[in-house]
Amino acid sequence: MTLLSVNLNAVAQLRNRRDLPWPSVVGIARVVLDAGATGITVHPRPDERHIRRTDVFELAALLRDHYPSAEFNIEGYPSPDFLALIDAVDPHQVTLVPDDPAQATSDHGWDFVGQADLLRSVVDRLKRPGRRVSLFCDPDAGEAGVLAAKATGADRIELFTGPYGACHDDPEKGRAELAAMAVTKAAAKDLGLGVNAGHDLTLENLPAFQASVTGVAEVSIGHGITADALVMGFAEATRRYIAVLAE
Repeated sequence: MTLLSVNLNAVAQLRNRRDLPWPSVVGIARVVLDAGATGITVHPRPDERHIRRTDVFELAALLRDHYPSAEFNIEGYPSPDFLALIDAVDPHQVTLVPDDPAQATSDHGWDFVGQADLLRSVVDRLKRPGRRVSLFCDPDAGEAGVLAAKATGADRIELFTGPYGACHDDPEKGRAELAAMAVTKAAAKDLGLGVNAGHDLTLENLPAFQASVTGVAEVSIGHGITADALVMGFAEATRRYIAVLAE
């Protein structure tokens, strides 16, 4: 079964609209974990426009003290500050993304060939017992791309599903995106790389993704589940995503 890690960036962004402590990032983490999510994902950025450093430490304490079986996944560009944060928090998984700090959100995967030296160095620094390293991967990376990803020493790739999510009004293009991701996933599996996925996955597009891109270990979902939670609440939204992933 594909596991669900809930990304809390959108919750933090909503909180940051006011100088107030609600909605509580830690409180929503409790809700989704109690509803069955197996992990929490955050992507702290240097300007703290959503997740703050304090959130990262508070979430780490929550999982350590109250949800010891839940996983903490921290995403980010491997800047010195980010690497220092990882050293301090020691999450279960680190997902490296090639974001510029000014980007609104992640929008592309790594150039595994052109940035091979950087990635090998960072992966080597981050890997340790009990922690995995995942690399954000373009959906059409294919065999050549995942071969280069494997050479970095990473444990997993995370398929960037944003282009698929953008096909909500173009089913034909959506099928083409699914086919490309299925090829990339199969190549990764053949090489012994685990596969995660994330970005703009929803209750509507997740079933077709699950049917076409089988064997994904984990999906990280934030924007879609937050949008659904505005209607049905976070606990029910979490349960519905888990039900889709179990089909």
